[in-house]
Amino acid sequence: MRRLLLGTSLALLAQAGSAMAQEEISVSVVNGHPPVFLWVKHLTETFIPTVDAALEGTDYKINWTENYGGTLAAVGGELEALEDGLAEVGIVPTVFEPTALPLQNISYFTPFSAGDPKLVMQAMEQLYADQDAMREEWARYGIEHLGGGFTLDNYVLMTSFPVDSIDDLEGKRIAAPGPAVNWLEGTGAVGVSGNLTTYYSDIQTGVFEGVITFPTAAAAANLQEVAPYTTVTNFGAQYAGALVANADWYADQPEEVQNALREGAIAYTQAYLDEQEQLVAAAMETLDTDAGGVSEMSDEEKKRWADALPQIASTWQESAAGDGADTGAVLDAYIGALQAGGAPLLRDWRIQ
Repeated sequence: MRRLLLGTSLALLAQAGSAMAQEEISVSVVNGHPPVFLWVKHLTETFIPTVDAALEGTDYKINWTENYGGTLAAVGGELEALEDGLAEVGIVPTVFEPTALPLQNISYFTPFSAGDPKLVMQAMEQLYADQDAMREEWARYGIEHLGGGFTLDNYVLMTSFPVDSIDDLEGKRIAAPGPAVNWLEGTGAVGVSGNLTTYYSDIQTGVFEGVITFPTAAAAANLQEVAPYTTVTNFGAQYAGALVANADWYADQPEEVQNALREGAIAYTQAYLDEQEQLVAAAMETLDTDAGGVSEMSDEEKKRWADALPQIASTWQESAAGDGADTGAVLDAYIGALQAGGAPLLRDWRIQ
């Protein structure tokens, strides 16, 4: 019995010594949106717990500080915060960085392509595997891409007035995020840059009369209260953000921590996409109010809208080419990946 008790005590002391010897690493995580949005929610619910679990039994543990909803960086300010070392890890919503990160915004310059968020993520991951330029773009800002990220569900048009055709948009002020403003060219609408944090109040006060957005966020923000007419246009799902780290900080971390961060990114992306799939149907039900309701634009009008747009992929190609990237190869690879996945392209955006 004495030997048994002695052995147990020694084992407990060894465990305690191991825990005491564990090095604690302070990590700030940043995103400008509040936790109500799914891509922020899964930082807390999936990314951080996965990293912590991966580090169990190692010599390292992380002391996390979570900075969301503008507490450290406003929406669109995350890249700069990470570049400056104000945070070590974060989600950068690439949709708000069309000039700094044009390659990451390729889906926004190829609309009416794919409505499935998982297919768009799969195509982007293929780009990261095959096109070095994707990672090199981040490296210019001292950022390490950890993997995955998030895609937004099939964008819809939400307005304070009914829409049956693109003719109904003539002269109307419609807000859209970043490069999605390009989707209004040739329609007669007046495109206005905006983001989810102000859409509700801006529509309510008449700053604009509608928005291009995606159902899960629209329902969470109760946009149907001020823009009761939801028109399904099949703009497509969009790659909109990446999990990244400050490159200098990341390079200084032990291999166990680096691997844990990448493991967390993989788990984050899968959990996000799985919950997003569950939430889309419920979100569409929320948007289908008696005040306006949900309607789908005819296939003819969708095609008419897609064909009315200028060759915005060439605009993207010109802006991205300034950094020396082979944009033609990236564009061909992206569209090719969508086609291989069975995406019903309304318009082939490859430059002929």
